[in-house]
Formats: sequence, structure tokens, C-alpha cells
Amino acid sequence: MHFFSSVTPPDTITQSAYWCIFRRDAILVRQTDAAIELPMLVSPCEIGLTTIRTQYLGTLHDTPCYSAEILPDDTAPEGMTFNGLRELFYALPEDLYRLAGRAFLIMDWDRTHQYCGRCGHPTEQVATERAKRCPRCELTVYPRISPAMITAVIKDRQILLAHAHRMPTGMHSVLAGFVEAGETFEECVRREVMEEVGIEVTDIQYFGSQPWPFPNSLMVAFTAKYAGGEIRIDPAEILCADWYSAENLPTIPGPFSIARRLIDWFVAEQSKNNP
Repeated sequence: MHFFSSVTPPDTITQSAYWCIFRRDAILVRQTDAAIELPMLVSPCEIGLTTIRTQYLGTLHDTPCYSAEILPDDTAPEGMTFNGLRELFYALPEDLYRLAGRAFLIMDWDRTHQYCGRCGHPTEQVATERAKRCPRCELTVYPRISPAMITAVIKDRQILLAHAHRMPTGMHSVLAGFVEAGETFEECVRREVMEEVGIEVTDIQYFGSQPWPFPNSLMVAFTAKYAGGEIRIDPAEILCADWYSAENLPTIPGPFSIARRLIDWFVAEQSKNNP
């Protein structure tokens, strides 16, 4: 990605920067015939927008990057629109999408931590790190990151895929769930799989991770082997679940989601083991 994180902005802004400008939870993008782009500006004032708050993020490919929040009734400049991050998942290049996700997390943390959660006094930005501090009681808060596990469960030559209520019609994916307080990732994998589909797993192996800005998750991916039990779905979470071979997959998530990376890994392993 070639992103360098920093909280110290340039002394003067003389070059165009990536600006991730949010109206509520939607980000401003420029739409052209060729692509959807983040605006490159010296300042949002160039396009008639006044920011409520801004945060310097760092540099992407040596280009400065900022997040900004504007008033909820501001309109998009000509040739631009406000879009939700989910709508842009496959529209923006991966490096710009990850920048937008980082910007949203920091913007949302900034706007929801203007006051101390312990004593109610206005907070102040810490100059040397991404933190806010209460000058009255000295409580320091950092951007919230909510870890969640996502797991590919393998049984013989099949992978467990489920269709959850939140998914588009027909879409199936691997199982996921948030880590509870005091829980290890491995304990979370075992609990979530048991809760959602009623089976036991073993041989839990770390696979990778992906920031997930909805609004502040970190998806931590694992593989696991089936250890016992029959599929019994939790109807509050899952509509259906089943075992699928690499040759007979249902509709699955699109490229560069970590869910898709897990499924692609499973397919590649089956091809490698059975050429």
C-alpha cells in the first residue's frame, strides 16, 4: 500500500493531497467516465466546502492524506457524489479504499470523542500521537478497534459456507463474529462456530487480517478443521449453511475481501492436492 501513518501534518500545504471528506457516514468521490476517485485538493475550500474538523492521516505514495467532516446538510460539488463505503468496495482501487476506511475510522472516533467519557469535559488532541486527552481528569482515549474473527472451516474436501441475514440474496461466506471481552481469538473461533452452526473445530491456524471500517473492525482470519457435530444453524444469525466442494461453490464475496481470500485459498489447496 505504501502508506506511512503520521499525526504531524506538513507546516504548509502547497501540494494537492488526498482528502477523505465525510458528510455523516458518506464519503465524497469524484465520478469520471473512467473511474471513481478521491478528490485531490490543496484544501476543501477549493470546491466550496468548509470543514468542521480535520485529521492528518499520513502519506500514501508520498502524497499527504487528510480526513475531514463537513456539515450534514452540505451538498456535493458538481461532478461529485457522497457514497457509503460499502458501495465503493469494488469501485475504488484497493489502496484508496483502505485509505478511505482508515479515514472513516479516525473521523468517526474524532467526532464521537469531543468530550471525556469519564467526566464530560471537552477533550484535547494529543500532538504527538493519535489520542485525545481530558485536561481535567487526564483520561486518554485512542481510536477504537473492534477485533472480529473470520474462519474457513474445512471438512475433508469441503468448506463450510453460510448465508447470513445481512448478506445480499444468494451470497454465502465463511463464518465471522466479534471477539468478546477476555477472550482469545482461538476461543472466539470455537465459540462463534458452535453458536452459529453447532459444530466443533480443531487445528485453528492464523491466516491473515484486514481492516474493516464498518465502523471500526479488524477482521482476523483463521482456518480450522471440522472436529464433530451436525450443522444446526442459529436462525437469529444464519438463514442456511452447508458444506461445499471447490467445484460447486455458491455465490461468494468479491475480490480483495479477506472472506474471498480464505475461499480462494481453499480452492487453491484443493487444486494443489488433487491436480
